[in-house]
Amino acid sequence: MISNVKSMIITFYDVKGIVYKEFVQTCQTVNSVFYCDILRRLRENVQRRRPKLWQEQTWLLHHDKAPSHTSVLTQQFLGKNNMAVIPHTTYSPDLAPCDFFLFPKIKLKLKGRRFDITEEIQAESQRMLDTMIEKVFQEAIQK
Repeated sequence: MISNVKSMIITFYDVKGIVYKEFVQTCQTVNSVFYCDILRRLRENVQRRRPKLWQEQTWLLHHDKAPSHTSVLTQQFLGKNNMAVIPHTTYSPDLAPCDFFLFPKIKLKLKGRRFDITEEIQAESQRMLDTMIEKVFQEAIQK
């Protein structure tokens, strides 16, 4: 059974759970301008949801080497906003944590279900993310 729709989600999490998530509109290209907007919203969410990490400036960002992550514009934004990034080795066989932990969990729960509109698949994905407990995130990061 194949759905008629697809949806992309950008997610940031830590050992306590989801810090920020956003569904990407169907026609949106994830370029550096768009990614910097995402990072602005991420910063606001870290400040609100993880105030101690924000105040101590001890939170770190990990993302892969996607062009929107490595662009000059994004690097300037990260530097200007003192956002520390954990390096992701170029051409590394290691996957980003979302690739081996979060996205497979979502896909497994959605497998075999058919969605006819984007809002349905987004609502179900949202529901799954909202029900994930802190322990799951802790185990994933430890691995």
